Amino acid sequence: MTIVECPRDAWQGLEQIIPTEEKIAYLEKLISLGFSHIDAVSFVSPKHVPQMADSEAVMDKLRDAKGPSGQKPEIIGIVVNEMGLERALAAGVGTIGYPYSVSAYFRRANANMSRTDSRALVEKLQQETKRAGRKLVVYISMAFGNPYDEPWGPEIVEETLVWLKDTGVRTVSLADTVGSASPQEVAAVYSAVKDCVAGVEIGVHLHSRPEEAAGKVLAAYEVGCRRFDGALTGLGGCPFAGDHLVGNVPTETVLAALAARGVATGIDAKSLAIACALTGELREKYATKQTETAKLN
Repeated sequence: MTIVECPRDAWQGLEQIIPTEEKIAYLEKLISLGFSHIDAVSFVSPKHVPQMADSEAVMDKLRDAKGPSGQKPEIIGIVVNEMGLERALAAGVGTIGYPYSVSAYFRRANANMSRTDSRALVEKLQQETKRAGRKLVVYISMAFGNPYDEPWGPEIVEETLVWLKDTGVRTVSLADTVGSASPQEVAAVYSAVKDCVAGVEIGVHLHSRPEEAAGKVLAAYEVGCRRFDGALTGLGGCPFAGDHLVGNVPTETVLAALAARGVATGIDAKSLAIACALTGELREKYATKQTETAKLN
């Protein structure tokens, strides 16, 4: 079971900038508590995402961080172009993350890229990460539905997965970008595509209203998913959802849902409580209710 904690996703939309020193202290504490897979940084334009402008400085302190058993954590850094890739590799990021959208509208609006451009970039990312001895995870956005009146179906997700495998990608996360999928739809899509690419780890990055989050997690788990992204306390949201209650699935909800099925995640209750308290403190200081609502509407 792989649990990916996503503070980068939680922080990037906040208007109030979290000081670099506080980010570092928070991430180091998560690592010491046993969080071994962390989506921590992104290498994008500071003009567009000022919250992540200090990613090099953060990575400089995380390079040698080790967990409670002495293991180095997996640090994921998001990139959206070749310049970001160069920055991430130079900063020592172990796993590069890239969001690939199956929606032409979403891809053009957020990255100003065509399907051909985006696929060429994925091929470049795979080549360069392999050459550098790093890993690559590709997030398929709009994997569980498309609100933009475009063609969509599990067969589109399947075609994308097959292409990614042929390109050499071995870790993929299916994203419910706008949080619109029901638990039944999560299960149906995952079931439809999970066996089309043997040897590829397929996880989920879900957005949800709070009352539906556990159901979506269990729906994915029960059809075979063993990789889940989450954000402690559900911090951060989805500005594309059109619903201010839709946001990141809380990590504590993920862990509780899995624990109810007897699944060990490697994060004990005491460590989780400490992590939630620390996140709550950051939330209180830098994510006021007004700020979060403004970003989501």
